[in-house]
Amino acid sequence: MTSPSDFIKELVNKTCLQRYSVSLEQWHVSLIWSFTVSIFCIGALLGSMVACPLISKYGRKQCLLLSNFVAIFGAVLMVLSQTAMSFEMIMVGRFLYGINSGVSLTAQSMYLVECSPKRLRGMVGVTIATFASLGKFCGQLLGISELLGTEERWPWLLGFNGFTALLQLTTLPFLPESPSFLLLDRGDRQACDKALKTLWGDKDHSTEVEEMMKEKAAMQSVHSHSVMELIQDRTVRWQLLTIVVCFTSLQLCGITAVYFYSFDVFRAAGIQEQQLRYVALGTGLVEFLTSVCCFMIIESTGKKVLLFRGYMGMSATLAVLTVTMYLQTLVSWIPYCSMVLIFIFIFCFSSGPAGVTVPLPGEILTQSFKTAGYTIACILNWIGLFVVGMLFPIIVENLKYFCFLIFLVFCAACGLYVRFHVPETKDRTALEIAAEFDRMHCKSGVSKKKSTNSEKLCEFETCETKF
Repeated sequence: MTSPSDFIKELVNKTCLQRYSVSLEQWHVSLIWSFTVSIFCIGALLGSMVACPLISKYGRKQCLLLSNFVAIFGAVLMVLSQTAMSFEMIMVGRFLYGINSGVSLTAQSMYLVECSPKRLRGMVGVTIATFASLGKFCGQLLGISELLGTEERWPWLLGFNGFTALLQLTTLPFLPESPSFLLLDRGDRQACDKALKTLWGDKDHSTEVEEMMKEKAAMQSVHSHSVMELIQDRTVRWQLLTIVVCFTSLQLCGITAVYFYSFDVFRAAGIQEQQLRYVALGTGLVEFLTSVCCFMIIESTGKKVLLFRGYMGMSATLAVLTVTMYLQTLVSWIPYCSMVLIFIFIFCFSSGPAGVTVPLPGEILTQSFKTAGYTIACILNWIGLFVVGMLFPIIVENLKYFCFLIFLVFCAACGLYVRFHVPETKDRTALEIAAEFDRMHCKSGVSKKKSTNSEKLCEFETCETKF
């Protein structure tokens, strides 16, 4: 939305002048523009809330397919908005894009994690962030004036999402439904075996099926839990707290602030105004390439280590960046230091938090809690994005670059929480991770006392006093 912003604001003025014979003031246009941008988060929040029952009832694959029709309809509205002289069509299109994103992020995260073998689950989970980074970079690239960032072609830039939705709509039917969903939710062993052979090759997958059968046996008579039931269940309290901390920090880590101030830093470093958009492409490219590196090392390094190192690295970078921004006008070479620090921050963000956080609920929660966990995670993600979008301009206006210190606190707090309260999830099943969570948070007086739900899940020691 950044590249065509001036063209959209001009469309708002022309529409009101032609339709109502009213010339809007600047603050009116800014208000309409802000609402047009923010309505995406409102749609995404709605999509996240309806995703839980839809995914449990119809399955991951079916929800992904259906959500593409929403995106395609939104893209059609975007493409026709300039011809119809209607900025309202852009608002509705953004809202539909949001609904598509809210449903798809939940469904796709679950689908990818459940379709991958345990030894590759971390790598596959990181691809969500990898392709999100690729999408961001492609948006920046398509938005330059040499491609779609012109007065004539900007509606096609906004409608480009429709092509990606159409691509998934035509290719996803060739892939099977999630094996875990087929076996654990529908109880269809034959369909599960067929899906495993399609995804993992025509060989013996009895070990993986046996692990899923153990989880199914442990979940007998346990229904798919709602969001409220997940919140109220004490046996998964630490898993829920981990989701809340990680997804809140993902939006409040300062990545928005760093991208916002990057243009000021690049200008201070002597980069000409007309070259700034090409340098901005470099930030998107760094994020994408780092995410690819994270994909390659995650199974050997471990998710907990990547999260901890990423957030602590971001904390240190923000502290030094605050100092360099303060000295930017006093020392001639300081802007170059700030520019390097921006790329270091993006590197730390992409190498850990961006890739590891999104698939986290599917790894630390058992099947009956997964949809509710992803729903809470996505709700927190979109609320955080909305809050940052609305409050960030006010924070910047009052604190300027000292706003980095606020984000530093969130990064440091999340890093320390992961270090002391989250177990490593690499090569572990959800039941093993649940047992490790329980072991980490037991006090000295450990007993064999079990709650009703924990008996259904597995035979592991629990704390005598429940948190």
